[in-house]
Amino acid sequence: MPEIKPRELYTTKEVQNFLKISESTMKRMIKNGIITAYKVGGVYRIWGDEILKHLSPRTGEKVYNVYHEIKEKVKKTIEKW
Repeated sequence: MPEIKPRELYTTKEVQNFLKISESTMKRMIKNGIITAYKVGGVYRIWGDEILKHLSPRTGEKVYNVYHEIKEKVKKTIEKW
């Protein structure tokens, strides 16, 4: 995998290859604000540092923590019923 430079702009196709995701997932991530993209000349561009955020091991850890918190809230809500 080539080096991702934080201060360089990448196309959505390049980001799809870096993150190993489909085109529909890429569109969904942009639409939901998971990845910040900028439209330049009618084409979306994404900063390298935005890509690096999603490749970081800490990102996976944060996702797990959020999932765990939501799971616990759901359990408590169900117990109240």
